[in-house]
Amino acid sequence: MRNRKRKTYFERGEDLPAPVVAEVWRRVHFSEIDAMGIVWHGRYSLYFEEAAEELGRICGLSYKDFHEAGLRAPIVEFHVDYYQSLRLAEEFRSRASLIWHEGARLNTEFGLYKQDGSLAATGYTVQLLTEAESGEVCIVSPALLERCRQRWKTGEFHPRA
Repeated sequence: MRNRKRKTYFERGEDLPAPVVAEVWRRVHFSEIDAMGIVWHGRYSLYFEEAAEELGRICGLSYKDFHEAGLRAPIVEFHVDYYQSLRLAEEFRSRASLIWHEGARLNTEFGLYKQDGSLAATGYTVQLLTEAESGEVCIVSPALLERCRQRWKTGEFHPRA
């Protein structure tokens, strides 16, 4: 069997800003495991979402920010690759990386890492920006996303060495 572990899901241009990354640490709760004592597969999306929420806070793209701007960001694609099971009481790190894209969409890659740094799962989402009232897809990037991109281009999300 070939190695199916992906390093990235979305293309990155050499001249584009590096991804913005957020991480959260957590522990597997009893309510998240199945009869085999491992995390039920449907919980992984929750773990991705926890890191995505932190990423949104960092970038000014939180759910509150979308709500106040009259926008929504529904997921139109969701994918996950499982490598190792997470177990009851295990601590792990959830990482979300926002990948630069010129359109009115958010491309986010995810990784779940065990304490020893090994990979438990990876995945991605694609979210299209829509108008809250009409549900119409935004053809042009709204001001909220453009503000994020301006901050991103200036390096605000990446600490300087």
